[in-house]
Amino acid sequence: MFTKETVERVAERHQEWEKLLAKSLAKAPERLERFSTISDEEIKNIYTPEDVDELDYDKDLGFPGQFPYTRGVQASMHRGRLWTMRQFAGMGGAEETNARFHYLMDHGETGLSTAFDMPTLMGYDSDNPISLGEVGKCGVAIDTLADMEILFEGIPMDKVTTSMTINPPAAILLAMYIAVAEKKGVGRDKIGGTIQNDMLKEFIAQKTFMLPPEPSMRIIVDTVEFCTKEVPRWNSISISGYHIREAGSTAVQELAFTIADGVGYVQACVDRGMDVDDFAPRLSYFFNAHVDFFEEIAKYRAARRMWARIMRDRFGAKNPKSLLLRFHTQTAGCSLTAQQPYNNVVRTSFQALSSVLGGTQSLHTNSLDETLSLPTEHAVTIALRTQQIIGEEIGVTNTIDPLAGSYFIESLTNEMESKALDYIQKIDDMGGILKAIDVGFPQKEIADAAYNYQRQVDEGEKTIVGVNKYQMDETLKVDLLTIDPVVERRQHQRLAKIKETRDAAKVEACLKAIENASRGTDNLMPHLIEAVKSYVSVQEICDCWRKVYGRYTDPGMF
Repeated sequence: MFTKETVERVAERHQEWEKLLAKSLAKAPERLERFSTISDEEIKNIYTPEDVDELDYDKDLGFPGQFPYTRGVQASMHRGRLWTMRQFAGMGGAEETNARFHYLMDHGETGLSTAFDMPTLMGYDSDNPISLGEVGKCGVAIDTLADMEILFEGIPMDKVTTSMTINPPAAILLAMYIAVAEKKGVGRDKIGGTIQNDMLKEFIAQKTFMLPPEPSMRIIVDTVEFCTKEVPRWNSISISGYHIREAGSTAVQELAFTIADGVGYVQACVDRGMDVDDFAPRLSYFFNAHVDFFEEIAKYRAARRMWARIMRDRFGAKNPKSLLLRFHTQTAGCSLTAQQPYNNVVRTSFQALSSVLGGTQSLHTNSLDETLSLPTEHAVTIALRTQQIIGEEIGVTNTIDPLAGSYFIESLTNEMESKALDYIQKIDDMGGILKAIDVGFPQKEIADAAYNYQRQVDEGEKTIVGVNKYQMDETLKVDLLTIDPVVERRQHQRLAKIKETRDAAKVEACLKAIENASRGTDNLMPHLIEAVKSYVSVQEICDCWRKVYGRYTDPGMF
């Protein structure tokens, strides 16, 4: 982007400036011995054309909507359409969450995002003893299609896209969503949304796993194959770095391990015999918006460029849509503090702004009370209004990728891409992401990073306002959302009634078909849809899988 002569002239001026800086620092030293990002990447005092002297505009930046998509995946980006505003919703039973859905839509939300309770996430029904006390506590309880029908009552499923954050039983919940839509007269080719369905990051970071990695991958590929043919508007995997970051990774590690997971899924689908251009356009990503403003923006820009090049050069994708890294962002839950909780509004605002400036397609903003409980209507409204203010008041969407060309941003983008590619090369050398997970490589890297950050916080090297600096003795009361115990009793009663009134012979036949397909090579999705339509429960299907594939337990390497 700069001539050799320009860079040489800047280098000379830089040396002159360093002398001036030295005189200034002699009178007033810098306030920190070392400046670094939250990921502990050292930041220089100033960035100039020297730091981006090899940057090629056409090769490395281009224009929005054109390869390598560094500046955005759509030509018009947020000037054409704002990102989808999704507020994560799920509490109690289907009735309570349906009410929250309608509340959010009435207040301007443009897409639904569903959280499930822990029993559902782990493939257990509400009446299982292991579920006692957990039903509806961290999300909505879904046992059978009856719950799903209530959850989406009054929701126009052909007009609203829905994201579902679930992993081990993801295929089952997708089958339920299809079944509910079809009962409403909405064809599977008309529904749009995303199922998270990303088990690799579960083994790496979040740890809600059920089956071993290999059969988990088989079920995921089945969903990709089925959706490619039958549900063309559905994103069959949300390749998720969010939970990797929440587990304590650096930004580079989040970027590297998430893209490596994406490579693993694409390779598994190709190995199945699928054409990359048939399924890759419906893959999506999910990133964390953490507190280091510029680092996050650079991460998103590097991710788009990396994915475009990997899909073109590694997998030979020819369809331009296969090269697009489309992503949802959620502000960092791990950055929220119980101390001085209204500070969380400020944190979330800047995190949301970074994701918008980084070119997100979809965004969830955390509520101020989420470190204490599920969000109240008051708190979630503030979180939604935060997005609306960013989108419609402060002017940051008036131009596309406004930080492009910044010496700092471009240098940081290049640096993050380079370090992430080094990680991916190490994973390739191990034989791929499954092999790397088996030996605990990403897990250990994340654990080391988390330890290093916590040490820096404990020693005061990194500031968390209200926690290790600017503490207060406060009596501030925040209203919290609580889940009525009646929810669990109601779930038990509904499930018992379903089991009493459904066709037992049909249920048995459906489970036998799923077991046979699981032992064989038939795509599981048609069998799952038939089963949920017969009101087979989540646990009954998952128990079938546990019988065939066994259970996975964390090896606990360190």
